[in-house]
Amino acid sequence: MMEKKNEEPAMGIPYNPSNYPPPPPIYAPPQQQYYVGNNPYQSGQIPPNAVFGDPKGVPLQQTIYRDTPAPVNCAFCGGSGLTTVRSKLSLAAVVGCMTPFFLGVCFLCPSMDCLWHKYHYCPNCNEKLADFEKNDACAVMDPPSYCQPSFALPA
Repeated sequence: MMEKKNEEPAMGIPYNPSNYPPPPPIYAPPQQQYYVGNNPYQSGQIPPNAVFGDPKGVPLQQTIYRDTPAPVNCAFCGGSGLTTVRSKLSLAAVVGCMTPFFLGVCFLCPSMDCLWHKYHYCPNCNEKLADFEKNDACAVMDPPSYCQPSFALPA
């Protein structure tokens, strides 16, 4: 038989699979599976166990003070109720007023205080309990976060 000139001779050790035992099975370690879902509470959703209104008889672990009145147990007078919220001008409100996108709608109007700083006071003794300051001037471009409701988490 005539060989082609381009073929190379086969070199190596002849292999007959029947002469060797089968290799042991290879077990792959189990893959770790992680569930990574969206955390709705990081995006601002209020927990289902949040307390709104007067928390009489409900021990509070933490109160989240934001734009709206928050339920509180006052540390100064021991009374409970909803905080009184007072507003103060913020940098975000000034930037919102100067932004051409908002021409004709000025956020410096007291009736449109969604970008103003909020200060929470006890309804009984009028002591300042907390403040929620909006120092980020870029908040003007984030309408969903203009108004963030306050709430409390029970213990």
